[in-house]
Amino acid sequence: MEQAVEIASRVKSVLDAVPPGVTVIAAAKGRSLLEVEAVIEAGITHVGHNYVQEAADMIPAMQRRVTWHMIGHLQRNKVLEAIHLFDMIETLDSVRLARAINERCAPHDKAMPVLIEINSGRERSKTGVLPEKVNELAAAVAGMEHLHLEGLMTMGPRFGDPEDARPYFRATREAFERLADSDLPNITMRYLSMGMSNSYQVAIEEGANLVRIGTALFGSRAG
Repeated sequence: MEQAVEIASRVKSVLDAVPPGVTVIAAAKGRSLLEVEAVIEAGITHVGHNYVQEAADMIPAMQRRVTWHMIGHLQRNKVLEAIHLFDMIETLDSVRLARAINERCAPHDKAMPVLIEINSGRERSKTGVLPEKVNELAAAVAGMEHLHLEGLMTMGPRFGDPEDARPYFRATREAFERLADSDLPNITMRYLSMGMSNSYQVAIEEGANLVRIGTALFGSRAG
């Protein structure tokens, strides 16, 4: 009960801090079912998972309907499970993955909303396409009947001065604007997913309307 009260207080603080039109996604990696239920009870309507197996253990057990986002790297051998668990895949990073999602959705006559993940920091350790390559991937996605591209996502630095993340967010917004100005079919650029607990306010200043927040909602992980 005490933990739920603390979570409710954190959720209120975050929701009060974001402007209208910005959706908070609770980043639930490593969190318990009770913790996720607590943020939903406090007003969160979107939840993100980094791992398909972790989501598979949680989502069927949830009694509350929320929107589920895949926010971690998606392996092609997990696509079939992912399309049944998630309402949106935010981490599309290759034509091969796009084809796999399209093929798996086809027998179910499902169109999966996706965001292209941008490696805005050009870090070799991170997934995502470079900002200047986004239109190339988007053009491939535009021809796939069972995918619907709805925006872009980037990670940015997880720690450090939030201002250090601003150039990464700005580069992603610029890529978003270029893509929105293109005439590619089957694309509706609605969402710019950027920012985490330490940087979401800067991300919002740079145009984010989806922010993925963990610690600021749940508190630090035990241990």
